[in-house]
Amino acid sequence: MREAAQSFEIAGADVGMRVDRFLATRLGLSRTQIRRLLAEGGVRLAGRPLVARSKGVALRAGDRLEVDAYTPVASQRVIAQPELELSVLAQGPGWLAVDKPAGVPVHPLAPGELGTLLNALIARFPELHGVGEGGLKSGVVHRLDVDTSGVLLVATEPSSWQRLRAAFREHRVEKCYRALVAGHPEPGRVELPLVVTGHRPARVRVARPGEAASGVRLTVTAWQVVERLSDASLVEVQPVTGYLHQIRATFAHLGAPVLGDRRYAEPEVAARAPRQLLHAARLRFEEIEAEAPDPPDLQQARRELAAAST
Repeated sequence: MREAAQSFEIAGADVGMRVDRFLATRLGLSRTQIRRLLAEGGVRLAGRPLVARSKGVALRAGDRLEVDAYTPVASQRVIAQPELELSVLAQGPGWLAVDKPAGVPVHPLAPGELGTLLNALIARFPELHGVGEGGLKSGVVHRLDVDTSGVLLVATEPSSWQRLRAAFREHRVEKCYRALVAGHPEPGRVELPLVVTGHRPARVRVARPGEAASGVRLTVTAWQVVERLSDASLVEVQPVTGYLHQIRATFAHLGAPVLGDRRYAEPEVAARAPRQLLHAARLRFEEIEAEAPDPPDLQQARRELAAAST
């Protein structure tokens, strides 16, 4: 159900508010939907279309802000695709743990999008509709990068979604990833301040000394070395915090980027695998426990590296 176009005259407490915050507060739009509206020219200020980078513009008294018709997040529906494969690792009251294949997005970014994990989930568990953030993110508790495989937790009931989201936010969920990385790093634990430097595609980097703290997140990552192979290592990683590209950016900073990582690794390391060889292997929280076996491409790369080291 689409909402009609709207027009606002800025006054009172709205004066000085950022465009994106105003749209989120007054219309209940998500950050993704705000970015899309701006990018498509669906928001005008004083008659002039705004663009994506205009989200931080401060509104002035007397400004007129116009918004084209849009579909609220909660009204958006994920198309069910029963033909898509889905591997359920574990389930309990209010939750599911599934094995996300590499190359499959977690959820659609736009109405009508197909081929995501949520399309397969909705076909088998229609009660997911409206859970959590609802709409195109119904039931989604956390995310994995498109090319990262492994355990993904989904909530099937609103109360479970609230409980699990709080657990992730408070770093109470135990997560273990397996990755093939370049070189032979020593086991360790590191704290790194990371900051987002780009969207579409997303990218992060280690913050510079003295950089403004508002956009910087302190991340904590621990790891063990499972196996040293020719010129690479199989590691198990426990991200204590959870931040965009945390593991990939951390190991690239340490000089041991994930094999196949085209975002953070040098070209020769990126070319060593068709995708970043990072796998969410295990997840535990209270009664929830799920484990996903290494996918075939990770197993094959490990065998080849083991053979090269003999």
